[in-house]
Amino acid sequence: MALNNTYDARLPQQETIVGAGVQLVLLALLGTAIGMGPAGWLTGLAFAIATWAVLTRALRRSQPRSFGPANRVTLGRAILVGGVTALVADSFQSSPPVSLLVGLTAVALILDGVDGKVARRTGTSSALGARFDMEVDAFLILVLSVYVAMSLGPWVLLIGTMRYAFVAAARVLPWLNAALPPSMARKTVAAMQGIVLLVAGAGILPRAAAAAAVLLALALLVWSFGRDVVWLWRRGGRTIAAAHHGAGADRDDRDAGADRPAARVLALSVSSASRPVPARSEG
Repeated sequence: MALNNTYDARLPQQETIVGAGVQLVLLALLGTAIGMGPAGWLTGLAFAIATWAVLTRALRRSQPRSFGPANRVTLGRAILVGGVTALVADSFQSSPPVSLLVGLTAVALILDGVDGKVARRTGTSSALGARFDMEVDAFLILVLSVYVAMSLGPWVLLIGTMRYAFVAAARVLPWLNAALPPSMARKTVAAMQGIVLLVAGAGILPRAAAAAAVLLALALLVWSFGRDVVWLWRRGGRTIAAAHHGAGADRDDRDAGADRPAARVLALSVSSASRPVPARSEG
């Protein structure tokens, strides 16, 4: 029984190794097709190794009985995102085939609506799967924003970095870690980012129209994050701030309470120096 349990625990991790192998095959195909340079190869390899390492560590912590069909779909999306990442890195040295970049990105975006449905239908929804899906989405948006920023300007990077800025802020402000209620508006705005960046990167719109579309997507993303931050502040941040303020007020009261007996002792000493003043303590 112990051997079987150990074997079962290793099965999901074996699937991450298979995923890393498929990622290498995709990189080899891309390298052969477009003559990918060192930047693309190194970035693609770094992505494959990082994905395998992070996912393996997460599986060891959560110990799922199986990897699950939904996570397989998400892993497939991650492999495509690795290909997109390699192409974008290579684009700093030479222009990548836009059709190939758009094709990989489009399939990754389409599959984003598949893994969640598979998880619900198979009853395999999990916190690990939801986090895996979210991280793949966020990294794809970051990579696309880097690609589009090369033509529209560095301000586009705000779209890709906003989620990571939120995560960094949550380390300093723990109330940002609270669970948010489901929101169709949030999902719509998030899905819109990838589509708009894909269209802008495909070059099918005039530069002014592409910039306007990306700017609108950024404005909606700022609104979505801002709305969530306000909700989290009203839910927990304000309570925490009030607690800190109350603690400060209590310290001030204690300090003031400690000063008042001393003042009374001084006054009594001046008015009746010959009469001894008994010591007092105030809680």
